[in-house]
Amino acid sequence: MMATTSKRQYYFRLQISQQQFLRYYQGSANAIEVMSECGKRLHFPAIRLRPLLTHTGINGRFLLTIDSNNRFIDLRKIS
Repeated sequence: MMATTSKRQYYFRLQISQQQFLRYYQGSANAIEVMSECGKRLHFPAIRLRPLLTHTGINGRFLLTIDSNNRFIDLRKIS
């Protein structure tokens, strides 16, 4: 029998300049902490934001999806 994995999704807003994000590239910071729109504090590896980095930094509303064991599934910009 195969167990089903439930997913949880959290919306949050984030604004990090390109210069601020440089700390993550340099390794002086390796985790991001944000407050979700529902009030839950979320922590995830900064490396997950790299694909979302633009010349102006990272700015917008995002959707983080995790599994029932709090393991990363997906992070995407939605606006």
